[in-house]
Amino acid sequence: MELRDVVRARRMVRAYDPSRPVPTEVIDRALDHAVRAPSAGFSQGWDFVVLTTEEERQRFWSAATGTQAQERMDAWLRGVRTAPCLVVCLSDKEAYLDRYAEADKGFTDRSEERWPVPYWDVDTGMAALLMLLTAVDEGLGGLFFGVPPERRASTLAALEAPPERRIVGVVAMGYAAPDRRSPSLRRGRRPVSEVAHRGRFGQPWTG
Repeated sequence: MELRDVVRARRMVRAYDPSRPVPTEVIDRALDHAVRAPSAGFSQGWDFVVLTTEEERQRFWSAATGTQAQERMDAWLRGVRTAPCLVVCLSDKEAYLDRYAEADKGFTDRSEERWPVPYWDVDTGMAALLMLLTAVDEGLGGLFFGVPPERRASTLAALEAPPERRIVGVVAMGYAAPDRRSPSLRRGRRPVSEVAHRGRFGQPWTG
């Protein structure tokens, strides 16, 4: 599939066929593409926890949603829980602070003040997007979703991940099942002429 077709075909899929697991080779390709995402200073401060078994996914959902949320599952959660593969994307701030304290960068005090934008999260998000695009290229659907702030510590513990890691989001992958279109799509896509500016803000890019 051409890149332009992959980009245009990508959408957030919220329901999957639970009887069709994601082939291991597809997961391998998605992860291989993810680690090719750009990262500041080539810090690569990311980790990806791949959950493919029923036990692994149940442990995640129990930690990420809690008992009460599971008991009153809404349509969104019922659909997303059918995904046969979840990849929890974690960022590592310390890897960036360490990297930029090295001799070729020269910031020996490891101050976070030099990071008005948390590139450890930005870079991990770009890696997640490459996984989503890989899923589309392989004929699968994908979704990127977050873990509520109050459930992040319990989720990291359930994954046995270091507590200082940050959950940037989760990539769900699988073969798409029929699901309803997001009502948010009624907002429409903002045109390039509205969001791209030539030379200065407010001057539309016209190509």
